[in-house]
Amino acid sequence: MIYQKIIKTPIGDICILEENNKIIGLTLDNEKYCYTEKNTEILNETEKQLNEYFWGKRKKFNVPINPKGTEFQKQVWNELLKIPYGQTVTYKRIAQKIEKPNAARAVGMANHNNPIAIIVPCHRVVGSNSKLVGYAFGLERKQFLLDLENKFK
Repeated sequence: MIYQKIIKTPIGDICILEENNKIIGLTLDNEKYCYTEKNTEILNETEKQLNEYFWGKRKKFNVPINPKGTEFQKQVWNELLKIPYGQTVTYKRIAQKIEKPNAARAVGMANHNNPIAIIVPCHRVVGSNSKLVGYAFGLERKQFLLDLENKFK
């Protein structure tokens, strides 16, 4: 069964999704679902860790996750988890890290389809000119998250 919890954050309402004691989704604003609202241990812990992140007290999440996607997407998302707090890398660099140097655009699409935003930090990926490009939840939110991390590095 999938459970959900909706929390208020500085970047809008976040809907956290859990299945089998693992986080499978984290979406913003109007992407709410009709799953059972429940205060499970993992949803409560995720809320706590997200609040700590927004207060500048958490730099790494340690809740169990299970993002659903293709093998390529999972490869990209695993690489995103290695990007240090407060730092950015390019789509091209992620493609090189997963040994698919010509797949920068595909990396961008995997980023766009990341089901667990913030925890899997796709906001830390920038264009080859280090400019902010593409973020499923808007460039303003991407900038907010990067500024937040730079403030508390």
